[in-house]
Amino acid sequence: MFVKKMETALVHQIYEEMYSFYLYLAMAEYGAAEGMPGLRHWMQNQAMEELSHAIKFMNYISEKGGNAELKALQAPPKSWKSVKVMFEEVLKHEQHITSCINNLVDIAISVKDHATVNFLNWFVAEQVEEEANAKAVIDMIKLTGSAPGGMFMVDRELAARPAALSPLNPTPVA
Repeated sequence: MFVKKMETALVHQIYEEMYSFYLYLAMAEYGAAEGMPGLRHWMQNQAMEELSHAIKFMNYISEKGGNAELKALQAPPKSWKSVKVMFEEVLKHEQHITSCINNLVDIAISVKDHATVNFLNWFVAEQVEEEANAKAVIDMIKLTGSAPGGMFMVDRELAARPAALSPLNPTPVA
């Protein structure tokens, strides 16, 4: 059973993860519109990862006897000034999610909910990876400078990201 403050905070995190899913789907469509199938692939896989995070939170809340209420999502942006600007927004967004996860850990510690602290430790480590992945793409884009074909090479690199597993189907998403 949850302390209500903890349950409410975890339910809000479902919203954050679902918005991340929605945001990365919008970014995938931006990639498609820009003729960058690798970017589309990278973002679709990122979206699936965020969906799996939301489902992990939902399952955990349910296991603890709580109610994983879903809230309406705000519409994400539709376009960005450039791929570099978009990935800078990805990094900023992931830093926001890191802050949210850290806040959840603080709440769990304050209410002495050791099981939830244990559950959240996976997300703490995951956020280090999420921020590093976004930063790596930004660095790659910076390396191309204004070189002809630079974004073509970045797109090819983004296409090499392994396919994500769907949280509802263990078959890789193409």
